[in-house]
Amino acid sequence: MIGLIIKIFICPITVLISSFIFPNVNFENLWQPIIVGLILAVCAHVLEIFILKEGTFWFSSIVDFIAASIIVYVVSLFFTTATVTIFGAFLTGLLLSITELAQHNWLIKSGKTEKSPT
Repeated sequence: MIGLIIKIFICPITVLISSFIFPNVNFENLWQPIIVGLILAVCAHVLEIFILKEGTFWFSSIVDFIAASIIVYVVSLFFTTATVTIFGAFLTGLLLSITELAQHNWLIKSGKTEKSPT
């Protein structure tokens, strides 16, 4: 659960930062990157639940990168005033993946990826 709370803050901030530093990521309104970031946070958390455990660090990180790039591009299409190119979505996914690497490393080392037996 702590992973989701961290992502709820990190993902929107990262998408907002990418809209400032990358010329091919442009959101007209402040709420647009926040919505994209919140959708990313929920999707990334679900991916962590199903994939992340000890031994799947790199696989989980690659899946997060691919999913983040696709989500940024597709969700931005729903905003008429936002323009995000495929390359911009790729760069934003890369930036998000860097934050995910740190989070995945911390979650695995702290044992927070352990699934309880059902």
